[in-house]
Amino acid sequence: MLGFTQRHAPRISEVSFIDVSHAGSTYRVLLKRVATARRFTLRVRAATHDVILTMPPRSSLSGAKSFAERHAAWIGARLDRLPAPKHFGAGEIVPLRGILHKIVHRPAERGTVWIEPPAKSATDNMPLLCVSGDAPHLERRVHDFLKREAKHDIEHAVMRHASKIGVSPRKITLRDTTSRWGSCSSTGSLNFSWRLIMAPGFVLNYLAAHEVAHLLHMDHSPPFWKTAAKLTPDVDRAEAWLKAHGTSLLRFSPPA
Repeated sequence: MLGFTQRHAPRISEVSFIDVSHAGSTYRVLLKRVATARRFTLRVRAATHDVILTMPPRSSLSGAKSFAERHAAWIGARLDRLPAPKHFGAGEIVPLRGILHKIVHRPAERGTVWIEPPAKSATDNMPLLCVSGDAPHLERRVHDFLKREAKHDIEHAVMRHASKIGVSPRKITLRDTTSRWGSCSSTGSLNFSWRLIMAPGFVLNYLAAHEVAHLLHMDHSPPFWKTAAKLTPDVDRAEAWLKAHGTSLLRFSPPA
């Protein structure tokens, strides 16, 4: 199936997806035309549980579909390995600065979201992330709390690193990115994933240092890595953590 609903034959630019099948299952593949692409590439996104086929702008739909069909088994295997999405509902377990917390609904209490030590009777010894208010607003309150904490920690880390090397970011923004943890624009604006607040502190600190280093070096040259290492000793440790566990942070789906 091709991604259009018009009755007339579509232009290539009108097609947004194709469907491919394997072993009785059908997978929707979103099409992304990139001016600089030289070949077809496939990517399975953990956060959104979807498949992206990047294609050169002048490539044909038949070529894209043929490529996707040849890799349908790979698509199915990658999707099957993805962890099930998790939400911020009562009873769920969510990491905060690398420490697992249990979400507890406290509708009758004042406040919004706060942290309590583990209950004395608890067998898991897990801190509690307590949420007041009505049940329909619980997930949104947890998400907003995590974003506020992320904003605080990231801004603090960025400014600390920036002062060490005499630079100043133009702007610091949090986004719900799924393909990168941070980025630095040519104008000096830094962008970060709010999900970093769920990672251990040394990971967030490293990502802040990484993007601050880009304010001096907009590439990944030896001078860049030398600057990043000057800002934090945890470059290799944090990179290893993200490679091993970064996908787990993408399991959590913010409320629609």
